[in-house]
Amino acid sequence: MSEDFLPIKAVDHVELYVGNAKQAAHYYRTGFGFAHTAYSGLETGNRQRASYVMEQGKIRLVLSTPFGPDSAMARHIHLHGDGVGVIAMEVPDAASAYREATGRGATGAIPPTQEEDSQGVLRYSAIHAYGDTLIKFVDRSDYHGAFAPGYVARATGNGASGRHKGIGLGHIDHMVGNVELGAMNRWVQFFAETMGFSQLVHFDDEDISTEYSALMSKVMQNGNGKVKFPINEPAEGKKKSQIQEYLDYYYGPGVQHLALSTGNILETVTTLRDNGIEFLRVPSTYYQDLEARVGKINEPVDRLADLGILVDRDEEGYLLQIFTKPIQDRPTVFFEIIERHGSRGFGKGNFKALFESIEREQALRGNL
Repeated sequence: MSEDFLPIKAVDHVELYVGNAKQAAHYYRTGFGFAHTAYSGLETGNRQRASYVMEQGKIRLVLSTPFGPDSAMARHIHLHGDGVGVIAMEVPDAASAYREATGRGATGAIPPTQEEDSQGVLRYSAIHAYGDTLIKFVDRSDYHGAFAPGYVARATGNGASGRHKGIGLGHIDHMVGNVELGAMNRWVQFFAETMGFSQLVHFDDEDISTEYSALMSKVMQNGNGKVKFPINEPAEGKKKSQIQEYLDYYYGPGVQHLALSTGNILETVTTLRDNGIEFLRVPSTYYQDLEARVGKINEPVDRLADLGILVDRDEEGYLLQIFTKPIQDRPTVFFEIIERHGSRGFGKGNFKALFESIEREQALRGNL
């Protein structure tokens, strides 16, 4: 086995650039059950932006909004709307990660940098990925503060014991990027050559298509398998695919959705629905003869049907998944909730039903 020249421990955090971080933090707290654990802003001496750190399980989201119009973050929000600006990976050595990636062709965004306060030293660097997305390398081994220098701790505010249990969301299962037609293989090559990722699975337009639209997708994962990046591109169809709709409204490539794991999808989705989170729905006929199609599962089919949860099986087990509607007015970024029972797949058997559901939403928006 070849040496992992850019070892990644896990996803450290995902930073979303948003138009109003204060209101977004309220949405993620009351809708998705995240705890507000750290803050940076005017009160902490930050004159550039406000950032709210939101945590649940091992998931850490940072919601950031700039105080003025003349910054890369402000331009990102103006062009793309709310979206993922930074995917941060925890690494043992941020300087080494930067050297390895840029030495293999990645474009540097932030050279190796260190910040310190009374809680220690935080080291990081970053490279450019698809669109305006940055991939950040973070070394926390010598830092023990709230999140980073310039941040102060906040009370969790949700009464959860342990590590911010919230509503049962555990970790980021995968993050999907949408790129323009013809660019998928270039970004597959980028992750393979600059970061040492390998291809886990490939779907083509024969696998992922409906009467009207199609897409192609390849899934890349890092050396320890903890970080998975599916990359989608649109395929030619009779009408506009969901990927092309995203590209049109995001004004370029970017992160389409984050898949968040749970150990009990029935409880998690029930709570999310009660909290006002909206989900895509498939026709009730999907649940007819479900176990005949996917085999024996532990969950009651009537509960799955009530909530709109999808099921798929591969040779290693099954998974349950559901997708939110877009989390803002632009039909761009959304979330997936996923529970795995052995399966390492991505719901290939659900693609057709899911895409037809998305197309119904597109038709309502006048974008099919």
